[in-house]
Amino acid sequence: MSKEYTCLGMMSGTSGDGVDASIIQSDGLDKFTILKEKYYQYDENLFREYHDLKKKINSSNDLKKNSPLIKKLENSITIFHAKVVKDITNKFDIDLIGFHGQTIYHNPQEKISLQLGNGNLLSQLTRKKVVYDFRQNDINNGGEGAPLTPIFHKYLIKSKKIELPACMLNIGGISNLTLIHNLNNHEIKSEDVGPGNCLINAWMQNHTNEKFDFNGRISNMGKINEIILEQALETHENNFQKRKNISLDTNDFDISFARGLSLEDGAATLTAFTAKIITSKISLLLREYNNKKIKVLICGGGRKNKSLLKLIEANSNKNLFFFNSDDFGLNGDFIESQAFAYLAIRSILTLPISFPSTTGCNSPCSGGKIIEI
Repeated sequence: MSKEYTCLGMMSGTSGDGVDASIIQSDGLDKFTILKEKYYQYDENLFREYHDLKKKINSSNDLKKNSPLIKKLENSITIFHAKVVKDITNKFDIDLIGFHGQTIYHNPQEKISLQLGNGNLLSQLTRKKVVYDFRQNDINNGGEGAPLTPIFHKYLIKSKKIELPACMLNIGGISNLTLIHNLNNHEIKSEDVGPGNCLINAWMQNHTNEKFDFNGRISNMGKINEIILEQALETHENNFQKRKNISLDTNDFDISFARGLSLEDGAATLTAFTAKIITSKISLLLREYNNKKIKVLICGGGRKNKSLLKLIEANSNKNLFFFNSDDFGLNGDFIESQAFAYLAIRSILTLPISFPSTTGCNSPCSGGKIIEI
């Protein structure tokens, strides 16, 4: 009988707005129970400090130049996570913490993926076992360090008995797709498929006091500038056609092509750009399944953007059927924090969390540095 662990998973995604926290009980395989979930928003200073610093870091040289600022921010982010731990575990006795940290730089060409989060400090502050730095072992094994959630997506699709092949599309700051076509082995296909909320969020933050386009309301009020959209898509294709990356970073995209447009038209055009890239990549990944009906479960904050989802569906193969993950009893806000709790348990059991078909690693490998109490 496999042992079950109670684990707190904390995920701060590329939108950089706060921490999703999930306490689960699992054996890292097929046993899985959610005990508690809660979102903790960054205060305004921490939000601005992170986003201002991320804009300065576009290369590994920038990491060196900004090292003091990075260390300072890492401590602040770790202390914030420690407060999250104290609050959410108030009535729970947990065995360990899965600590993703806040991505500040991800570059698959350079084989660098840096998440701000001091596992040693978090363990000292909380007196708990901590699993962190999930991506480095995969990178050391020839992978890109992302995406890491597919093995958990596989569990979810299996648990809901969804007919295969089936997909999960996570729309966070960046969007990634997981295709499951066989539950009996690790033939999981996954890639980052384009921007998610990052461009729309950046546009709103630059032009309003809002952090995102609530429900896609602003973009729905605007008109897509087709000329600018086509030029932007052509530039994107030229920039990416020689790259064979599985993973992406928010720095791979920018909103400069929408400069000069009104708030509403810029939001509409950026939303259309995002949808076009996502659907084009999905079409490429699923080309061998063109004649099969496939359910696509959408999770992440982007699933709430009605304008974006409408365009994704309109631009997609008619054999793809899109569903909100919540329709299947899955809370789409917390799937990633659940995932890193699940991955932390797999890490201490030395079970693989990444695979050649998900990150490009040489062989299935475990991951996560473990800090004992």
